[in-house]
Order: sequence, then C-alpha cells, then structure tokens
Amino acid sequence: MSARLPKGLFLLLAVSSGLYFRHYYPLLPNIMASHFDARGVANGWSSKQAFFQTVASMTLLGAVLVFGMPKIIAIMPTQMINLPNKKYWLAPEQRAASMDFLGGWFAWFGCAVYAVLLVTFDYAVQSNLHAPNGPNPMRLWYTLAFLGVFSVIWTIRLFGRFGRVPGRTSS
Repeated sequence: MSARLPKGLFLLLAVSSGLYFRHYYPLLPNIMASHFDARGVANGWSSKQAFFQTVASMTLLGAVLVFGMPKIIAIMPTQMINLPNKKYWLAPEQRAASMDFLGGWFAWFGCAVYAVLLVTFDYAVQSNLHAPNGPNPMRLWYTLAFLGVFSVIWTIRLFGRFGRVPGRTSS
C-alpha cells in the first residue's frame, strides 16, 4: 500500500485549511464559541487566538500521525510493536513490506482523523459567523459516524493483512 496519495492529500488538506482559516480569522469575534454540546449548543468559549492555536496544534498532531508514526514504528524494537503474528510479519524478509503497509495505513487513518477535525473546527467557525442560526449539528454526527465506519473498515483491513500467516493452516 503506497502512502504517497494519502500523504499528498494530507498536505493538500493542511494547506487548504490554512488558507480557509486565514480568510475567516479577521471576521470572527475575539471571544468565540469553541465547544458545543451534543445538540450543537455552545457551552465553552475561548479567545480567537487560542482557538486557532488549537487548530495549528491539531494540524501538527495529524502530521505526526501521517508522517511520523510509520518512521517511529520502523525504528522500534520488534518486542515493542503490538502486531498479530509479528514474528512472521516483522522478520527481516517481511519487515519492509509490513512497514510499507503500516505507512499507508497510518497515512490514510491520519487523513481521516484530520478531515474530522477540520469539519469540527469549521463547525465552530460557521457557528460564530452565523450565530444564532449556525450550521446543522447533524453534520458533526454524520462525520463521527463516517470516522467510526472508516475505523472499523481499516481495523478489519489491518487484521486481514496481519491476522494470519500465508501458507499456515489454522487448526
């Protein structure tokens, strides 16, 4: 699994969101609603600067997930990696292919998590720009449902890849 496409997508999302949030920054109030309950009603506030520092921090955290985690895992000792059938999949003849797969897996997962964060931050921005008739909070629930389904599919894919050893019959 190549990680080029999801890494490029992450960079595109990061640059686009930077331009997007830069556009809206001067339009927002100095103190803005930044936390919402399950119905989309604001119940927490922060300064505009603190809000956008959080956006930047989450972008950095997403970049670590997409670009850094595969490199960290690749240099970790085998005994510290929790992977099914790791004796086989992390043996020298399989390790490179396993690390390539994990690199792509983390990159796609990082993109999905980052996209959810961007939708959430956009919800806060739009709520502040269009109060009291902000965006429909159902879009956040749909986004969380997407992440849940995505997580299940990617976990199944991960276990499908590493859950069995080729050529070995189960008894």
